[in-house]
Amino acid sequence: MPVEALIFDLDGTLVDTAPDLIQATNHVLNSIGRRSVNYDEFRGFVGYGSRSLIERGCLATGVAGDEDTIKRLNRDFLDYYEANVSAHSKIFDGIPALLKEAHSRGIKMGVCTNKVEDLSHRLLGELGLAKWFGAVVGGDTLPIMKPDPAPYREVAKRLGVDASRTIMFGDSETDIRTAQNTGVPVIAVTFGYTAQPVETFGPTHVINHYDEAWPIVLKYL
Repeated sequence: MPVEALIFDLDGTLVDTAPDLIQATNHVLNSIGRRSVNYDEFRGFVGYGSRSLIERGCLATGVAGDEDTIKRLNRDFLDYYEANVSAHSKIFDGIPALLKEAHSRGIKMGVCTNKVEDLSHRLLGELGLAKWFGAVVGGDTLPIMKPDPAPYREVAKRLGVDASRTIMFGDSETDIRTAQNTGVPVIAVTFGYTAQPVETFGPTHVINHYDEAWPIVLKYL
């Protein structure tokens, strides 16, 4: 069946959020006397929500934090990140053209991310991307996150399309597994946040730049 919607991950896929996420992570790690993490370490932390990011940051810089500490650090992280959500984040090159082309063809678009929903809306709004997306599902929208297929299917439902008539864009194992668990094709970008090459996880397609995306999408229309 022809594809009716494109569903995107957010961090590392639509937007290069690493500078602001690293800054927020190091803010909370430093508050408990831990060293800062660098970009190479950070690449392996992203994709499972802020709490997991903090847990992995704690493990990388010493011992694991206890439950109360992780909860407190997560609150501090979200407060700090909310105030700096788009300070240094940038839309990936080629995204505006892709979204405009899809919209002109009547293709719907949504976001499925493990970032909390409120901050996802805020980031998209501050970067001028919100107008393109008819649905945004975050890591706290449902009781479960990616790679479970439920959040992805919820995006499709809110867009008014069957999930089987969508394509996912992502940058990590989490995104690729989400698409595989849903039974839809996934276009993986090579420039996002993953400790291993995206090819490792068996995506349907791999692109190095968004200029390569539209010819692939056309095959599904």
